[in-house]
Amino acid sequence: MTQSTSSPELDGFVKPGQGSGLVDVFRRRYLLTLLVRKEVQVRYRGSVLGWLWSYVKPVTQFLVFFIALGVFLQLNGTIPNYPVYLFSGLILVNLFSEAFSNGTRSLVDNAALIKKIYLPRELFPVSSTLVALVNFLPQVLVLGVVCLFVGWRPNVVQILGILLGLTIIVVLAMGLSLLFGSVNVSFRDAENFVELIVLVATWASPVLYQVAVVAKVLPEWLMVIYQLNPLTAAVQLMHAGFWLPTTNGTGQLPNNLIAYGLFALIISLAILAIGQFVFRKLERRFAQDL
Repeated sequence: MTQSTSSPELDGFVKPGQGSGLVDVFRRRYLLTLLVRKEVQVRYRGSVLGWLWSYVKPVTQFLVFFIALGVFLQLNGTIPNYPVYLFSGLILVNLFSEAFSNGTRSLVDNAALIKKIYLPRELFPVSSTLVALVNFLPQVLVLGVVCLFVGWRPNVVQILGILLGLTIIVVLAMGLSLLFGSVNVSFRDAENFVELIVLVATWASPVLYQVAVVAKVLPEWLMVIYQLNPLTAAVQLMHAGFWLPTTNGTGQLPNNLIAYGLFALIISLAILAIGQFVFRKLERRFAQDL
């Protein structure tokens, strides 16, 4: 007969470093709340404008694109309510860019804490995504107020589309943050790759232009791949929720948008699973490489 080597006093305990990944983040959501609150509070500490930077940066970016594309290239005359179209897509891509960039750096930025105590390391990329979401809320509030002044009357499906697009971006950014954040601990080149992805993201999705323009250039099979891009689907869902109801029937979006959105959500969830898998594989080296 074999004797059990486990001790009753150790039942229920888990060896350090062998957590349950994102499940542990949910179990320790009080720690997540503390991290998010801390990052939000210190974000603009010592700044004269403070929280106003959450408005100044996206508004400045909007004005640059609107003048360059809307005025100089005259998109303001070809796309109805182009300012709403532009701003609704822009703030969503900015949410992705901020969450992805900060999430990639989150482990390196919290190296001192990671080396001292054990806690679910996924807390840091997840908290960075949630902080970006907090910064996104004032911008979407401004967008909603502007849309109300130009006749925004969305139906239930359009509201659900907005929530679906937002969910796609949050899940996608979290998955990529786990993936690139874990790689960045050992290979800091990951941050440079992230900068390139963020640079391309605004132009690789229909933020500044309409999908119909892309359809004239790309073959049909490549157009399907383009629309399955989670960023493309999320931006179009944002347009469907905010921009389309303000166009009085003159605006157009691709057919099967909800189907593309659901596929994009599945792809984002797959990226989240891959990111978590790679994170767990590399996690044992974090303290050493940091």
